[in-house]
Amino acid sequence: MYTYLLINIATVFFPLLFSFEKKMGFARLWKYLFPAMIVTGVVFIGWDILFTNRKIWEFNSNYILGFYFYNIPLEECLFFVTVPFACVFVYEVLRFYIKTDYFKKASLPLGWIVIFTLATFTFMHLQQLYTSVSSLAACVLLLWNQLLFRKGWLGYFWLTYLVCLIPFFIVNGTLTSLPVVIYSSTYNSDIRVGSIPVEDFIFQLDLMMLLITIYEKCKNYEKRQPFNLFKK
Repeated sequence: MYTYLLINIATVFFPLLFSFEKKMGFARLWKYLFPAMIVTGVVFIGWDILFTNRKIWEFNSNYILGFYFYNIPLEECLFFVTVPFACVFVYEVLRFYIKTDYFKKASLPLGWIVIFTLATFTFMHLQQLYTSVSSLAACVLLLWNQLLFRKGWLGYFWLTYLVCLIPFFIVNGTLTSLPVVIYSSTYNSDIRVGSIPVEDFIFQLDLMMLLITIYEKCKNYEKRQPFNLFKK
């Protein structure tokens, strides 16, 4: 019954512990991180509630405590705290220790390739709500950043996404193999990488893109630039 809770704790343990390391000083960035986490959490918990109520996915009672918020378990709400925290921690670690943005020139072409692929995937699976909604959301978020942040942080975003796939395979692999989360094949493409639905990779992309976009805008606001989500 503690499985999902322990997964959340394990996800955030090292990022939280090393937040107070003096050299990088990640704890000093929490004032930008927390607003981004709040907005992202509201959006994705709302998404989660709708999809849970539609039976697009459900949660195995054997691995959760049994406390619910609008039909989603407490641990699922915590997921949208621990995972965003860990993702931004990885993002800042990579920016601090890797001074060269190796994906800078490739970020825009890569973005267009992903947009085209996901747009095609959307039209192929219009009837599968998890597939179509997650893919369409990714297209919109990527277009937003492709057009407005050409000289920004997209190179580091793609590097972070790739690096985060390592813990993603561990966390989501555990959640889907036990399973803690049970997916209805009616609403997804039924394509899996191991036990993980391919849509989860897109969902992770959605989550990270919205999170880091807002996080970067909060940092720009601190530099006394107008808080405008539609300007770089």
